[in-house]
Amino acid sequence: MDHLLAAHCAPALAGIKPANLVSCQRSQFPQLSRQLEEYRRAFAPKDVHFRILCACSKRYLLLVYRRRLLEQCLAQEKVVTLLEQFGYHREESLETKLDRLARRAAGQGGFPHEIGLFLGYPVEDVEGFIRYGGAGYKLCGCWKVYGDVPSASRQFARITQVCRTCVRRVEQGETLFEVFAVA
Repeated sequence: MDHLLAAHCAPALAGIKPANLVSCQRSQFPQLSRQLEEYRRAFAPKDVHFRILCACSKRYLLLVYRRRLLEQCLAQEKVVTLLEQFGYHREESLETKLDRLARRAAGQGGFPHEIGLFLGYPVEDVEGFIRYGGAGYKLCGCWKVYGDVPSASRQFARITQVCRTCVRRVEQGETLFEVFAVA
């Protein structure tokens, strides 16, 4: 679990993104809910939360997020306006928004692409992805970029560096708790 979280969630754990999403194979992590309790306790003082967003017979989608950062991200006027188009309400709590996102992720209507807003992607990139169905992007990295390529390139480099550093430390024997000084 430490390696998986290091590879895919280090930016949220490090506080440079509000959230990360990772798919966990049920066969590899049959006791995921129980495993997450230890992570929740250790990371709670850093405002890091772990939530199984949805589950199917083969996998879990795990959202790792920093509550305050995510609330700030979702409070931006352009983000609020776009989320309203998907049935979210300005006055809803973060938990209510996450519940709505979880229902949409588990539903039959296709994947909720507004999830990019929860992951801290720029609004113009989320709008572009939705509008063009994932085609016609200017740059593809951690997400598909339809807007500011230089800014996204800098973010991709920073995210990649954080993930590589975290993975390297875990591969050298440190636990995720040690890497992020929560042990």
